[in-house]
Amino acid sequence: MIIREFVPNDLKRVCEIEKMSFDESYELNMFKQLYDIGAGFLVAEDDGYVVGYVLFWIKYENEGHIISLAVDKDYQRKQAGTKLLLKAINVLSLFKINKILLEVNENNEGAIEFYKKFNFEVDRKVPHYYNNGDGAIVMYLPVKV
Repeated sequence: MIIREFVPNDLKRVCEIEKMSFDESYELNMFKQLYDIGAGFLVAEDDGYVVGYVLFWIKYENEGHIISLAVDKDYQRKQAGTKLLLKAINVLSLFKINKILLEVNENNEGAIEFYKKFNFEVDRKVPHYYNNGDGAIVMYLPVKV
């Protein structure tokens, strides 16, 4: 499995992974717009097949943000998510940021535990963050510069 930069030909597959992973998913145009404005966009590829992605950017001068990370259900627990997250953290840390933020559905215990394994901490809860009424947990990772 390799981690590489996203290319526009990956867009359809990324959208498939997004839709299978989240009840409220980003549309194809949103991914394209974020890519076009320079957001970090990496994919995990296994034998030429895209199995996951991470989308991230620098939100403020000293703050990174993981916009979305998802892995095809058939490839979960096979290190794709770990490799994507670590590469995104590495890229963001090159920009001398002091923390990385992300939001996760308060009911997604698997994702919350996944991020905690990488020392992400709970910052706060945001009630009714998602359209279905679910709240979000905002998590952050302090980055040493």
